Formats: sequence, C-alpha cells, structure tokens
Amino acid sequence: MRTVVFFGAPGSGKGTLASRTAKHHGLRVVSSGDALRNHVHRRTTVGVRVAEVLAAGRLVDDAIVADLMFSELHAASQDRASLLLDGFPRSLHQAEWLADTLPTVSRSLDAVVNLDVPERVILGRIENRWIHAPSGRTYNYSFNPPKTHGLDDITGERLTKRADDDIDTFKARIAKFNDTTTPILEYYHSKGILNSFKGETSDQLFPQIDHKLGHIFGFKQ
Repeated sequence: MRTVVFFGAPGSGKGTLASRTAKHHGLRVVSSGDALRNHVHRRTTVGVRVAEVLAAGRLVDDAIVADLMFSELHAASQDRASLLLDGFPRSLHQAEWLADTLPTVSRSLDAVVNLDVPERVILGRIENRWIHAPSGRTYNYSFNPPKTHGLDDITGERLTKRADDDIDTFKARIAKFNDTTTPILEYYHSKGILNSFKGETSDQLFPQIDHKLGHIFGFKQ
C-alpha cells in the first residue's frame, strides 16, 4: 500500500494535480478538510467534537485532527488502498505524528510532493479567477474562460469573485503557508523523501510528478 503526501501553496493547482496523480497511480485522495466536513455531516464521534469546536469559534487542534486522520488511515489500510494525503500534515508536530502512526497501520511514506509554483503565477491566476458560486465551477480568463463572458457555461448565471480572491489577502495566505510549511519540508528533506517540482501550469508539472512517482513505485512493487 502506497502513501504519498502532496504540498502546494493556495492557488498552485494542488487540488487538480492531486486528483490527476491519484487517478493515474490508483491512489485514494484523503483531504483533511473534506474528511472533517464529512465527519461533521455524519455526526461521528470525531465529527461532533469538531462541530463543537467550530461552533465555539476555535481552531481544530492537533489531537482532534490526529483522531480523524487515524480513522482515515485505518479504514484505507483495511481496504488495502493506496493513499494520497492532501492538506495533511499542516505542522511539524503532525508530520512527526504521521511518521509514528503509519507503521501501526502497516504503512510507510513513499514520497512527499511539493509544488514549486512562482508567486507571480499564482497571483495572476487569482486576478483572473471567477466562479459560479452555486455549483463551485471555476473559470479563469487566462486559460479556462467561460463560453460567454461573465456567465456560467451550464446555467448561464452570472459569475462572481470569491470573497478571499483579493491580491493582498492571497499574498498573506501564501506567506502564512510558507511559514508553516517550510519546517515540514525541511523535515522531509532530512528524511530523503522530499520531491519538489518547478512549473507554472499543471501540464508542466504533471509529467514531472508522474515520472518521479513511477520511478519510486517501480522500486517498491
């Protein structure tokens, strides 16, 4: 059972590349954010705790996230599923917890993927990004424009900007991501499993990721 961790700044295209990579290599994507929302919706034991924390206006702490991720890791191991972790770990403490926990569910960490996309490229994407809020469909006037300017392709409804698609806000988000992620990347570099890929588009990045993971997995089959 393979396990891969994906890192990428907000706006780097991480979600798209994670999905594409998972499909090509037969990996199940586990997003910590999606998992949190799923547990809240299902009102599991962890979900009830998360809902209480969020209702009180507090951040979900590492202990709760650890319980959640252990549940996801254990379930995947029961299914003999290979995993791509998207959005986890988010701190050095979580990275160390993951290293200690994977062997308990008969896993090891095969590779860490880091997307190195220039900030100017990310900010350019944000300036040109528009969404259809009800469906979540996303358009970009640089490379994926709607058929009719300002309107959703499916419904014809007006497109809008996300509330947080503000350049100054996004610069702050990228800075925060870099501050929190740098120690984690240094940790994985010291373990010899960090793989960073430079590029500006998913079509530039995916072949690099695909080739590297194919090489790594080829030696682990």
